[in-house]
Amino acid sequence: MAERRENKKKDKGAAKAPARLAVKKTYKLYLGGAFPRSESGRSYPVTSADGTHLANASLASRKDARDSVATARKAFGGWSGRTAYNRGQILYRIAEVMEGRHGQFADQLVTAQGIGRAEADRIVSAAVDRWVYYAGWTDKFAQVIGGSNPVAGPYYNHSAPEPTGVVVVFAPQDAPLLGLTSVLAPVIATGNTAVVVASEAAPLPAIELAEVLATSDVPGGVVNVLTGKVGELGPHLAAHADVNALDLAGTGDQAVEFEKAAATTLTRVLRPGPETDGGEEAWLDTDPGTSRMTPFLETKTVWHPVGV
Repeated sequence: MAERRENKKKDKGAAKAPARLAVKKTYKLYLGGAFPRSESGRSYPVTSADGTHLANASLASRKDARDSVATARKAFGGWSGRTAYNRGQILYRIAEVMEGRHGQFADQLVTAQGIGRAEADRIVSAAVDRWVYYAGWTDKFAQVIGGSNPVAGPYYNHSAPEPTGVVVVFAPQDAPLLGLTSVLAPVIATGNTAVVVASEAAPLPAIELAEVLATSDVPGGVVNVLTGKVGELGPHLAAHADVNALDLAGTGDQAVEFEKAAATTLTRVLRPGPETDGGEEAWLDTDPGTSRMTPFLETKTVWHPVGV
């Protein structure tokens, strides 16, 4: 009887526990190492694969796009001036932090894309491995891509790759994590700085990745992430005079329009490849290689007379 009275007291105490509302996350932009709201104050709803409302993401404006380019340009000198070995250490640190948040990324992919947990785990693992892969390339690509050139004369001729500058990366629309990693990692591995336009329908993995970057020794401004409408941001970024190159992986039918805009400032363009037509699975089957590194490198050639 005493035990029954004690249980009733516990039930009564439990019933009085105050109701609690979940703390919803506010998804912002990532500019210069900070997480500001869009200067316009706008946002747009992000839904899951089954149409359930997940969150509101900042809707970046033209001014946000201009600010991101200016921030990336400011960070370029410091990032490109670091030793290749140090850049490799930082990219490896990204992989370490991302591995520690493996479950969080997988849960987000399951919700956002409606895929199974096993497949989501495989995609996150592949994204982590890709960061490690490019971390290993930072101090090796110069030897592979550059080299001494044969010259018919008393000269020594050597070519070395150097980063081109600010690269605008349009994340693959249906591959918001592995696809984004596959196009972003080679850009910063080679010493460039980046402005990322996240997947419009599934921007949350890009912002989660930005939080990883913010705690992975990546200097502020090296990577800047915009969320919003590709059709609104794309033309202004493509025609921006201070943008050196574009990766049009996530632009779809708008790629031709953006390429024409880029031509007005002689901006280098990497067109969408066959892997951009698929989802994360297509990027799983894509061999990273150096093919996404070379488009964003300039070749510097030095001539020197041979000593007698």
